[in-house]
Amino acid sequence: MHPILLIIIAITVIISIMGFQNIQLFEKYKFNVSAIQNRKEYIRLLSAGFLHADWGHLFFNMLTLYFFAPIVLYVYGISGFLLVYLGSIVIGNLFSLYLYKRQSWYSAIGASGGVSGIIFASVAMNPVASRIGIIFLPPELSIPGYIFGALYFGYSVYMMLNPRPHDNIGHAAHLGGAAFGLVYAVALEPEIAMNNAVYLLVMSLPLIYMSYQVFVKKKIG
Repeated sequence: MHPILLIIIAITVIISIMGFQNIQLFEKYKFNVSAIQNRKEYIRLLSAGFLHADWGHLFFNMLTLYFFAPIVLYVYGISGFLLVYLGSIVIGNLFSLYLYKRQSWYSAIGASGGVSGIIFASVAMNPVASRIGIIFLPPELSIPGYIFGALYFGYSVYMMLNPRPHDNIGHAAHLGGAAFGLVYAVALEPEIAMNNAVYLLVMSLPLIYMSYQVFVKKKIG
């Protein structure tokens, strides 16, 4: 594991555990529309990406980051990786702020936006060769990265459009984060990204459906 990836995962795990144990810290740094709009607490746009709802939420996000980050680190280096990951967290939360600007009570946490940006930037460079394995199953049963990405986004979109009470997970941040990761990849390596356009389209199908529900059907906001 690359040292910078280990540092990001370690920091996220430590802060998330602190949030599990300290409700005041959790409330102070989670994404909250009212706090950002009325009290100008813009740090929440970034800090929310280092908090998680529970161990399962934390594990799933960090495991996904672990699988996809190496390609981004290899292609774009440490600075590119940090820009995509942290930038996608902020952009994803800015999209959530836009989406829920009339719902002052809305709150969310999670690295979902950052992970989404990393997934898209990674798959844009290497959609098939990057394969995601399933624990305890042989490598032959692993799946291509773009298929895993489609399943990841499909689940997130479903949860966003069918929210559970007190979920707090920032599913809406996926679209903003994914868009930032894709734009970054296309801007820096347009030829490679365009060659993988079909795979990116397949992975984008849940997000396209989400965009239709949000901007055309006005289901949220």
